[in-house]
Amino acid sequence: MDCIIIDHEPQAQQVLEEYIKSMPFIKLIEKCSDVYKAFDVLRMQKVDLIILEILLPKVSGIDFIKTLEYRPLFIYATKSADHAIEAYNLNAVDYLLKPFPFERMLKAANKAYELFNLRNDKKSQHNEMPEPKKNEGFILVKSEYQTQRIDLHDITYIEGLKDYIKIFLISGKPIVTLNSLKNMAERLPSGMFLRVHKSYIVSLNKINSIVRNRIVIGEKWIPIGENHKAAFFETIQKHDLKV
Repeated sequence: MDCIIIDHEPQAQQVLEEYIKSMPFIKLIEKCSDVYKAFDVLRMQKVDLIILEILLPKVSGIDFIKTLEYRPLFIYATKSADHAIEAYNLNAVDYLLKPFPFERMLKAANKAYELFNLRNDKKSQHNEMPEPKKNEGFILVKSEYQTQRIDLHDITYIEGLKDYIKIFLISGKPIVTLNSLKNMAERLPSGMFLRVHKSYIVSLNKINSIVRNRIVIGEKWIPIGENHKAAFFETIQKHDLKV
C-alpha cells in the first residue's frame, strides 16, 4: 500500500516513519505537515492509506477527510480522545491514541491491508462481469455466482448501494449485482432510462406520476436530486409527461 503521513509534529512523523519501515506491505511516499501539502500529493498520485493526526493546524483531520471525494483508507493517530465516534462514522480503519507502541500500529495496519485487498478483489470481480449491452432489449448481470439476463422492459428502477446496485423488476424479486450506478447509467439506453438522483436510475415508461420533486413508480417514491433536476424535467417534457 502506498501511504502518506499527515502530522505537524516532526517527532510524531519520525515515529510513524520508523513503524512503517518495519511493515513490508506499506510504502511511505510522503510526510505532510499540513493538509495543503497532502492535497497536492493526492492530486499527483494514487494513495492507498493515510495516517493522520486530528489536531492539525487550520484544517482538522476530521474536516480534511470529509472533503475527499475519493477516500483512501485512513487511520487516525492522534492526541485527542474526543473524536473517536465521529472518526468511525467516517469509516476510519482505526483510531490510535498517542503514544502507542509498534504492536498497536501493526494491528491497525494489518486491518487496513485486509481492507485494501478486499477492495482490490471487488474491483477484479467487477472487471470480470459481463458488460450490459445497449439497445439489445436486455442486459446481462452477474448475481449469486451466475450470469442472469434481464429484459429492459422488466426494469422499473435501479438503486445504488455503495459497491452494489439493486435492480427492481416487474416480474419478480430485485436482483443485486456488483456494479456502480454510474457504470449502469452509461450502458443503459438513454431513451428508456434516466439517472434522477445519486442513488437512483428510473425507467421512464414506468413512471406513474411526479409529485413535486418526487417520482412515483408503483408504491415507491423516488427523490429527484438537485444535480439531476434540470435534465429530468427536460426529458419528461420531450416525452410529453404531465407534471
